[in-house]
Formats: sequence, structure tokens, C-alpha cells
Amino acid sequence: MFSWYRQITSRERKTFWACFGGWSLDALEVQMFGLAIPALIAAFALSKGDAGLISGVTLVTSALGGWVGGTLSDRYGRVRTLQWMILWFSFFTFLSAFVSGFHQLLIVKALQGFGIGGEWAAGAVLMAETINPKYRGKVMGTVQSAWAVGWGLAVGVFTLIYSLVPQDMAWRVMFIVGLLPSFLIIWVRRNVEEPDSFQRLQKEQGIPQSFFKSLGGIFRPELIRVTLFGGLLGLGAHGGYHAVMTWLPTFLKTERNLSVLNSGGYLAVIIFAFWCGCVVSGLLIDRIGRRKNILLFALCCVVTVQCYVFLPLTNTQMLFLGFPLGFFAAGIPASLGAFFNELYPADVRGAGVGFCYNFGRVLSAVFPFLVGHMSDSMSLGSAIGIDAGIAYGVAVLAALCLPETRGRSLETTAQPASDVAPGSESARA
Repeated sequence: MFSWYRQITSRERKTFWACFGGWSLDALEVQMFGLAIPALIAAFALSKGDAGLISGVTLVTSALGGWVGGTLSDRYGRVRTLQWMILWFSFFTFLSAFVSGFHQLLIVKALQGFGIGGEWAAGAVLMAETINPKYRGKVMGTVQSAWAVGWGLAVGVFTLIYSLVPQDMAWRVMFIVGLLPSFLIIWVRRNVEEPDSFQRLQKEQGIPQSFFKSLGGIFRPELIRVTLFGGLLGLGAHGGYHAVMTWLPTFLKTERNLSVLNSGGYLAVIIFAFWCGCVVSGLLIDRIGRRKNILLFALCCVVTVQCYVFLPLTNTQMLFLGFPLGFFAAGIPASLGAFFNELYPADVRGAGVGFCYNFGRVLSAVFPFLVGHMSDSMSLGSAIGIDAGIAYGVAVLAALCLPETRGRSLETTAQPASDVAPGSESARA
């Protein structure tokens, strides 16, 4: 399963660990908020709608950060942008510990989201351009599994802090821990180099004259179709994921009457399953292709989520069903890193990857917000199930409208993926 690691170069390994570490720390920061929602509701007398609004606004700014961060990586380098964004989201997570009300928390979390979106865009392009093409799917899937590692760290930090610190202060201590990821910058600066393809692109073309021209390059005629359906794929993938995972801790506590520590046990199953799902998805996308893999996992997600929230399950049955829930939820995000990189030429790859992966977050921000408001008139589980089903349906339709890109070279800047027929020999060149 991980035999590729022994066959890649030292440079590729260092890049892998930089991207893996950055993405796991992203997850740590994001999941801290999801776990702290019950305490924040109590501390600031928030409604579920208020909490959903904070989560939704953070997703919107993540989308903007991904698009801007990807464009910056096209202009100034993948590695440099990665460092900037890690420092950005670490600082604003730390600042969250000192807010004194709803509006302050909303602003700080919005600024944090900008850095998280930018970090993923820069890291995804850096990894895809550095790794040997025949391992791209496996490696990108494994990098995506870092989300489960960061999620697990968040649950561990949450459990430890809430066991030692009074509840009214515990959430502040959690956010203070958010400053620690900034130290990753030191390691990245010393060990990670720009991809050869990016260095050649800079020598051939130089830095684009206009930032906004670079930002809008993904909308030129030959790329507009890819950008449209790529954004819709990001919408479906993120809408379904966030509708479920943002509210899962609250669902377990309020509707299943589980204590915080028991909820952590259920989450541990889902987190481990998510990691497994990312790794397996990475293996499958190199075997069956990008589109088929997305379709498979999206359909499985719809079925599993509906069973989880609608069937009258016992706590033990929920525990066992938690594994396929986390496993299938991982498959689509694990496919997107390789897929989006292969859809764009090198000169706008960062902007394209950042836009498609993160722009879906602009609209997907509606889903956790709607879950919070819909739960005022129905059960929280019903709201989660309805919204997740709609979101994953969008992902299926978008994937059917995009070309297959398995094996595509990232060296060329001439031919956009939208001009390559699915399954053609040039798509595998």
C-alpha cells in the first residue's frame, strides 16, 4: 500500500511531509471549532444558527483564500505561499482565544479561513508537481489523509484540555494551541524546494504582469467549462462533508445523549475510517480513474449518511456504521487534489486548483448554515441527511461532465484538459 514511499526521492519525501504536515494542521484548526461549538453556544448565548453562520462564513473566506493563495503560488512560488498561509491561519486561530463576543469571533474565524484555503491550494500544487506522475494519485490521497490525523489531534487535545481546565476557559486554551503550527514554517524553509516545472515556467514566462489577469486566467475560453464544473464538484464534495461533519459532535451529544468523552469514542471510529478511505481512494484513482472513483464514493456517501441519521439505530450499531460513514466521506476529497491539478496548464494551475477546490466552499457554506436553521423545525439528524443528500448529488452530476485525466503530464502548459477527450491517448500522455 505504501511501497511508493520507498521508491520516491529524498526531495519528494521532504515535500510530502511538508504538505502532509500543513494539511493535518489545517484540520486541527478547523475541527477545534466544531468540537468547541457546544461551549461557544453556552459562553456567548449563541443559537445553532449563529454557530452555523460562523462555520459558513469561514468556508466562504476559505474559498477566497484558496483562489487568491493559488494565484499567489503561480506568481511567487508554491513553497513561499505555503509558508505565508501557515503563518496566517496559525495567528488567527490563536487570536480566537481572546474574543469576547459573537461578532469578534465571526471576524477572526473568517480571517482564519482565508489562510486555510490558501494553504491547501499551494500545498496541493506543490505536491502534485513534485511527485513522480505514476504515484500521483496514491500520494495525493495519502496527503489528504492528513486531515484525519489533524482531526484526531483535535479530538485528543479537546479531550485532554476539557479534562484539566474548567469548561468556560477550556475552549480558549484550545485556540491558544493553534499558534503551534507556525513552527512548521522553519522546517519547510530549510527542506523544501520549488518544483522543477515551476522553476522552468518562471524562466520561460516570468511573473505575470497583472495579478488580476492571473487570477482570472482560469476563465479564458478554453478553460471556462473545466472551471465551471470543477467548482460544482467542489460544491458537492464540500457541501456534503461539512453538512455532516460540522454538526456531528452536536448531533451525538444532543440527539443521542452521549457525553463529550463518549462522543470522542464515536468520532475516533469515523476519523480512523476517514484516514483509511483517503488511502484506499488514492489507490483506486490510479486504477479505475478519477471520475469513476468520485462517482463510486459519492453514491456510497449518500446511502451511508441517510442510514446513519434516519434509521433507528442503537448506540452500538451507530458505532459500527460510523466506519463506512467516515470511509466513504473521505473518497471524494482524496480524489480532488490529483484531479484538479491535471485539469489545468501550469501557468494557471495554482489559481485553478485553488478555485475549484475552494470555490465550492462559497456555496457549500450554505449547507451547515441551513442545517442549523432547519433543525429549529425538525430533528438535527433529518436536517443533516437532507442537505448531505442534495450536496452529494451535485458532486455526481459535476463529475460526469468533466474529462478523465488519469496519467496526464503536468509538464505541458499548452493543452488544457478540457480539450482532451476522456479515455484518449493524449489524456494518458
